Amino acid sequence: MFVDKTKIHIKAGSGGNGIVSFRHEKYVAYGGPYGGDGGDGGDVIFEADPGMTTLMDLRYQKKIKAESGENGKTKCMHGANGQDTIIKVPLGTLVKRDDTGGIIADLTTPHQQEIIAHGGRGGRGNYHFKSGRNTAPRYAEDGKPGEEFDCTVELRVLADVGLVGFPSVGKSTFLDAVSRAHPEIGDYPFTTLAPNVGVVQVNDGRSFILADLPGLIEGASDGKGLGHEFLRHIERCRVILHVLDMGGEEGRDPLEDYRIINQELENYEARLLERPQIVVANKMDLDDAPKNLERFKAAYPDVPVFETMTLIREGLDPVLKKAADLLAQTPPFPLLDEKGEETGITYTFQEKKKDIEIKETEPHVFEISGPKIERTFDIRKLNTEEDYYMFANKMRYMGIDQALRDAGCQDGDTVRISGFEFEFIEN
Repeated sequence: MFVDKTKIHIKAGSGGNGIVSFRHEKYVAYGGPYGGDGGDGGDVIFEADPGMTTLMDLRYQKKIKAESGENGKTKCMHGANGQDTIIKVPLGTLVKRDDTGGIIADLTTPHQQEIIAHGGRGGRGNYHFKSGRNTAPRYAEDGKPGEEFDCTVELRVLADVGLVGFPSVGKSTFLDAVSRAHPEIGDYPFTTLAPNVGVVQVNDGRSFILADLPGLIEGASDGKGLGHEFLRHIERCRVILHVLDMGGEEGRDPLEDYRIINQELENYEARLLERPQIVVANKMDLDDAPKNLERFKAAYPDVPVFETMTLIREGLDPVLKKAADLLAQTPPFPLLDEKGEETGITYTFQEKKKDIEIKETEPHVFEISGPKIERTFDIRKLNTEEDYYMFANKMRYMGIDQALRDAGCQDGDTVRISGFEFEFIEN
């Protein structure tokens, strides 16, 4: 089964916690700090595997997670780092974050690796916090959580030239005739249910990759038929081979077919019509083909047409040479994001959201929320007076004290954090 799109949940490993530990040494308070650092969490990495052709493995692997780092050890020993999770995907795989729509990675070269989700940093042990004023710190840092989000993984076939056209116009026969690919060929519409790719060798020694894409129909860009599932694959192609049934074997008018397919390519909003297009007039052995070809040239006098009979492999060499010539002068087209804008970099950075928000929910009651405070605050870690002292210092360092004052918080007011209440005290 050909699978070219799936949604998965990704979670990188969390960093291990630093620990509080002391040496048992005479005349040294608490023996001296001896707690080690936690290990870093593992990353989730995607690797492009030239031997893969489908995202079938990911279809049944909806959650991918990396190993978390180990907690620190005594004797200032570092906890082990979490192992990275490496997922192999086909060449041409594109990864997008669902929450931002930004492209995280575009894997286009063999064995290329990209970090999809970064693991969390390990927390520091208490030996880091020793100072002249505090020779025996009884606190350590917690490890940071790894990145976690939903993403969409798409496969966009890597091909230089793409075959487009209505069903049963001879695209699969063309690919079979010019390459060693052996797509299924039948005398019924939608024989091709998945893109087929083959390497084409031109007589003069040049070569390129040709993709046979499932037949388009009118309304494909709006979700009709099978073609709308595979329009995305054309985005990778630099040249389009537009195959027409010039003999009208299926009872369609080739001029109308040409207009409809180009309209669908334009409606896809990926600037597909900017790619150079070669028109292939196929099935020229049929009775109505010469008449239809004359009508086509009269309607589109500026469009060069190549006459072929793919079934008997006639007229194919000029088409391949023309495609190779166009490839030599056509640069790659940039992929576009959800807004139709170019994404010329691997990572798409989004505008940073507010880390901390302060609201006065009722008179003299202020609530602090936001991802940064949620990562920092953990009521389970506030067990001793020293823990509260460190937490208060961290709030001051993060600028929350001043932000509360700016919001109108006064001495004695109530401050809520993650469902817990504290009293605001002015020193």
